[in-house]
Amino acid sequence: MQRVLNIAGRVIDDASPCYTIAEIGHNHQGEIEKAKELLLAAHEAGADAVKTQKRDNRGLFTKAFFDKPYENENSFGPTYGEHREFLEFGREEYLELQRYAAELGITFFATAFDHKSADFLADLDMPAYKIASGDLRNLPLIDHVASIGKPMIISIGGGAIDDAQRVYDTVTKHHHKLAMLQCTMSYPTEPKDVNLNVIPAMRERFPDVTIGFSDHYNGIAMAEAAYVLGARIIEKHFTLNHTWKGTDHALSLEPIGFKKMVRDLQRTGEALGDGVKRVLPVEKGAIQKMGKALVAAADLKAGAVLDHANVAAKSPGGDGLPPAEIDNVLGRKLKRDLKADELIALSDLENA
Repeated sequence: MQRVLNIAGRVIDDASPCYTIAEIGHNHQGEIEKAKELLLAAHEAGADAVKTQKRDNRGLFTKAFFDKPYENENSFGPTYGEHREFLEFGREEYLELQRYAAELGITFFATAFDHKSADFLADLDMPAYKIASGDLRNLPLIDHVASIGKPMIISIGGGAIDDAQRVYDTVTKHHHKLAMLQCTMSYPTEPKDVNLNVIPAMRERFPDVTIGFSDHYNGIAMAEAAYVLGARIIEKHFTLNHTWKGTDHALSLEPIGFKKMVRDLQRTGEALGDGVKRVLPVEKGAIQKMGKALVAAADLKAGAVLDHANVAAKSPGGDGLPPAEIDNVLGRKLKRDLKADELIALSDLENA
């Protein structure tokens, strides 16, 4: 069964480089120019895609939650709802970001948190949709987004394997353009809670689904480990400055960190190789220098019987017999004289 996903022409499969998503969320602080700076920095850092978040806040939150006071150092409004509204982009901002992303050559899409936001994004013809871990059990939303027909990337944080199965069953009623990302809903995530071994388990359970990793660990090490285990999409929060106002900046990668992550993922992909153990061309010089060959331990005359006392294994290896051939040499007579350290060849020996 084929495991492949195509997002805006970029094919993601087991043999492809890792697909990296810079999650800017609302790290733009409600400013379109800052959002464009984030797009540019993500592109320069090597990200394949940049992702924002779209909410219909008044429809998404209860009135009490929307009106709840939200007065802290990260607030952009006196209530939680007003804080969220300040950070929300509308159609014109999204169109501008789409145009800028196309100009840069980076894929741009968003997380849909509700039906209205999904329809908003569909009207903009987004190339893919993200579903956050908080909506893992929101099957009506997942079904609605799946009906749009675009690739879906769904984080499975805060859930169990049965939740992932229900997501799979819901989406595949419409299509098989699905990726599921191992995720832990903890910000940041401690190493003991990352649970990367879910990745191979998910790959086995869902052989036609691209498996990835939404990484909330405060660093880049887990991304490389996830790739080795089979993750082919890595999503990481992205910012220009850890000290900016907002709750996500502290756990986000700055451009230099994201660039290092992309670099290491590329190197990891190359380093995995094809799994066939063989002598590589780059090893031949070292084999010649450090390998050993069977040589005469002293000056030997024709007719001498070779034994452990007069045969030695010395470097360089050259084209001589490797020490593994010792049993084919011992007990046989020389047909010619050999100088000390001279290579022993099978043609120098009488038949056993």
